[in-house]
Amino acid sequence: MSLTGVFNIAGSGMSAQSTRLNTISSNIANAETVSSSVDETYRARHPVFATVLQQASGAPSQSLFAEQDQAGAGVQVLGIVEDNAELMPRYEPNHPAADENGYVYYPNVNVVEEMADMISASRSFQTNAELMNTAKTMLQKVLTLGQ
Repeated sequence: MSLTGVFNIAGSGMSAQSTRLNTISSNIANAETVSSSVDETYRARHPVFATVLQQASGAPSQSLFAEQDQAGAGVQVLGIVEDNAELMPRYEPNHPAADENGYVYYPNVNVVEEMADMISASRSFQTNAELMNTAKTMLQKVLTLGQ
């Protein structure tokens, strides 16, 4: 893998973590929305990631470990799925959105878990940014070797 491939990998990681942060933000923003119907209530959403492997080339590999050289080439977001956990019904007969039985339905969003996930996503994004800076510094050092 060339050093420039590091930029593609870190960039795809930053893009994936950005999607993760946006999804978490949406979950937190809708954590206290209510509905009178189970079908209309907001459900927590989570991104699904997958590793992108390098494409196999027709050229023979120079590595002794050719069969094991399945290095990742980045990450991609396969999609965003809704959480199937149960919603939280609360008996609030005076609420304007209450159903005929007096229940309102709150989303299945746990704000504490979402905040912990946000910290993790933020640190992953920061790690990828630092990786890009380190690769940039290494490339700059390589360019000064011939001087």
